[in-house]
Amino acid sequence: MLDVCLLGTGGMMPLPNRWLSALLIRNNGRMILIDCGEGTQIPLKMAEWGFKTIDAILFTHYHADHIAGLPGLLLTIGNSGKEEPLTLMGPPGLKRIIAGITIISPVLPYELRLIELSDLEGTETRINTIDVQSIPVDHTLPCLSYCIQLRRQGKFDVERAKELSIPVSFWSTLQKGVAITLEDITISPKMVLGDMRKGIKVCYCTDTRPTEDLVKFIEDSDLFVCEGMYGDEDDLCKAVQKKHMLFTEAGLLAKQGRAKELWLTHFSPALTKPEEYIEAVRTIFTNTITGRDLLTKMIKFVD
Repeated sequence: MLDVCLLGTGGMMPLPNRWLSALLIRNNGRMILIDCGEGTQIPLKMAEWGFKTIDAILFTHYHADHIAGLPGLLLTIGNSGKEEPLTLMGPPGLKRIIAGITIISPVLPYELRLIELSDLEGTETRINTIDVQSIPVDHTLPCLSYCIQLRRQGKFDVERAKELSIPVSFWSTLQKGVAITLEDITISPKMVLGDMRKGIKVCYCTDTRPTEDLVKFIEDSDLFVCEGMYGDEDDLCKAVQKKHMLFTEAGLLAKQGRAKELWLTHFSPALTKPEEYIEAVRTIFTNTITGRDLLTKMIKFVD
């Protein structure tokens, strides 16, 4: 299963009742954070999921409301006792940005591993048990959207394992997709596993205009977390100019991509009551939720 926590829902600047957009994802106690604007440490603390087991921080882009909270968070993670490496990922320019921003957090008890992702084509990497995919989107500077997938192996065939005389102690290894060797004979997982089963897919998209690539990228996602900078349809020209989205545009993306659920986030500071615009989105995509700070969901495998 995956636990998902929307730490903050604000765009541009943190407000007294709204932290900047960031998403925390947890699987078996290990965590991935997406974006880290000013003040992200506070909802992280409030979520009570801890800091030490954050394995990676993914950045959509390098506007301050998505990265300015990093130096303080790195120090807090260090104070939590973390010693194993922390992976930072983002579009081109990551190394230069981190070199500058960490001047005020120069001494850390763990290594920072920096991975720059392409802003020209989609990429895929793996963090522990989670597959991370990214694609470039349409903002005012290089920007990525992310897809987090927890894939699920096929059902273990106990009878087949017994026929092959595989000791029970090796079954869990094969279930994880790892081959084993018995008496110089290699046994691959596909020999005892059925077809891959449906896993879990969570997509995160902020600071972009809608694109056809996004529709395919979020296809059949269990949860689609998407920016809704503006709720009023009259703000379309502003959204186009500043490369953001209306609520209804996010709803149309969710519908076209057959997402199961849509959370709106990254609200303009001027949008004081985003819930007032939610019904217009629901006429397009019914299962839409107005994001709120610390909104949490547990997503389980479906048999």
